[in-house]
Amino acid sequence: MYPRPFEYVRAESIDQALDLKSQTGGRFIAGGHSILPMMKIRVTAPDALVDIGRIDELRGISSNGGFSVGALTTHAMVASEGGAGFPAALKESASMIGDPQVRNRGTVGGNVAHADPASDLPTVFSALAATMKAQSKTGTRDIRAVEFFTGLFESALSEDEILTAVEVAAEEGRTGSAYAKLFNPASRYAVVGVCATVDLGEDGACSAARVAVGGLTPTAMVLEHASEAVVGGPITEERAKSAGEAAVDAVGDNVMGDIYAEADYRKRMLPVFVRRALLAAAGRAG
Repeated sequence: MYPRPFEYVRAESIDQALDLKSQTGGRFIAGGHSILPMMKIRVTAPDALVDIGRIDELRGISSNGGFSVGALTTHAMVASEGGAGFPAALKESASMIGDPQVRNRGTVGGNVAHADPASDLPTVFSALAATMKAQSKTGTRDIRAVEFFTGLFESALSEDEILTAVEVAAEEGRTGSAYAKLFNPASRYAVVGVCATVDLGEDGACSAARVAVGGLTPTAMVLEHASEAVVGGPITEERAKSAGEAAVDAVGDNVMGDIYAEADYRKRMLPVFVRRALLAAAGRAG
């Protein structure tokens, strides 16, 4: 199908982008891999598209203790980031998105703002306790990742805001992260996606952990009980398996199914990928 007629305008700065969006009532577009397919099947039909793809200040990764990933940074740029302390799970998940064409055009900001439950980055940013940076004509604000993803294709961004960057802490000392994913073989979206971060003490015991899941739930979720299941001792197969069982209890009936995988199948796969993510994260931390 073809999208309905729409106006196309290009912004050269953040302020101009906000002005054009206000004037046209349109939607932002960067790589276009999220909104254009939805427009073609007429799930959404904006009156205008405001192209922000040439705003250079929104592109790139900078480091100042932690890392700031600009909204127009492509997945390929994230996957190839070599900075010391850059979260392994973020690089790992970016390398799993789509195919080379998608990774070279798709952007972090577009992926995150779209809030697709089958996307990888919402899950990873939730596990990494990331901070989303939003800007409007009246100022800026910080939104925690766990508060940013509010529902199916819904985020905490206001209509008058643009996502400018995502900030994550550096991995230091005995900290590790990993992302494990059950791929949809056609689209490479996540049927089940799990991100784990762990902190290990000098004795090898886990002092803190954070497990987030996506793909099978309407929005990325941080599962506190699954995280707590590995704290207090070394992350063994048995502890990781217990965390997987806790994850199943935590998601409950809040699991989606579709033509690719029924809800029951996704739920059965969840503990497998929780275990894999935790063991991989622990291996990197140790």
